[in-house]
Amino acid sequence: MPEKLESYYANVIDSVGDGVIVLDNQGAVTLINPAAEELAGVSRRQAMGVLFSEIFKGEGPLNDMVAKTVETGMSVSDHENIVLKRGGKLLPVGASTSPLLSACGERIGTILLLRDLTNVRELESAVRQADRLSALGALAAGLAHEIKNPLGGIKGAAQLLELEFPDNEDLREYIRVMLKEVQRVNVIVEELLALASPGRLKLTKVNLHRVLSDIVLLQKNASEGKEVYLQQYFDPSIPPILGDEALLTQLFLNLIKNALEAVGNGGVVKVTSRVLSDYSMTQKGERRARMVAIDIADNGPGIDAEVLENMFTPFFTTKSQGTGLGLAICQKIVSEHRGMIKVDSDAERGTVFTVMLPLVQ
Repeated sequence: MPEKLESYYANVIDSVGDGVIVLDNQGAVTLINPAAEELAGVSRRQAMGVLFSEIFKGEGPLNDMVAKTVETGMSVSDHENIVLKRGGKLLPVGASTSPLLSACGERIGTILLLRDLTNVRELESAVRQADRLSALGALAAGLAHEIKNPLGGIKGAAQLLELEFPDNEDLREYIRVMLKEVQRVNVIVEELLALASPGRLKLTKVNLHRVLSDIVLLQKNASEGKEVYLQQYFDPSIPPILGDEALLTQLFLNLIKNALEAVGNGGVVKVTSRVLSDYSMTQKGERRARMVAIDIADNGPGIDAEVLENMFTPFFTTKSQGTGLGLAICQKIVSEHRGMIKVDSDAERGTVFTVMLPLVQ
């Protein structure tokens, strides 16, 4: 019976999603579960009997927490300041340490719990970005309406002037430049209004794979003459979801076009769909819904960290002819569908935009 009980407890620890590490009174590892192995980047065989400070060398705040509990028996927790460096990436974690006591109350070690906070930080970032967009949207709406009226007057006057000079080609060329620039300003104003206006989704059953396949086919034809490979990998088990087909088409068209622009000749753009196991969404009065992820990956040169920070900020652009509103509108569309959008970029691997949408039918 004790052996069965021990095996049962071992299975429980191994099945926990958070990292569990147990140390003896000298700070050496006596137990580590699979989640902790992944966070630490070491196998159980490598970790057993090794000092915690050796495994997490360079992780000052985490080592200080563990050392304090090992020395004093105090429980310590920190869910804000611990960041692990793993494979060149920063991984935010929540950590808590507590003393391990025997049946008679003797301190025989230390227990460390680690929780990966990456998803939590992404959600917090999405909420902050949505708040910023909301504030900007109110300002943009008023500004766009104020610009639209005088813009219409300028356009009308320019068109009348063009009629006044049927034979003067030089003057007509100036007027054509005026009309072209007025139209460019008008496009920016229309995009501003799209960003600011409240969402009125026309919800229908949307087959994401059909939408994506149509866009891929369209872009294959549009990129003829440029040697770019468009690949699609779809999970056939994903059913149609509830969404606005026109807006979702606009969203994915924008992201796929951006990916194609990022790669040179011989470049590859992959469009992938998958069901997420580590994300779910609940709405008041609704059942929990799983999420579907659409990845648009390119093997281009990647995006600088400074640019990544501001990618979804209105009017921020690296394109000479860009308005800087495309990705802000993409984020608005995703937000209106109660989803999330994130980007991961690396100079060696390229860039991946991931759109997460609730699997609501």
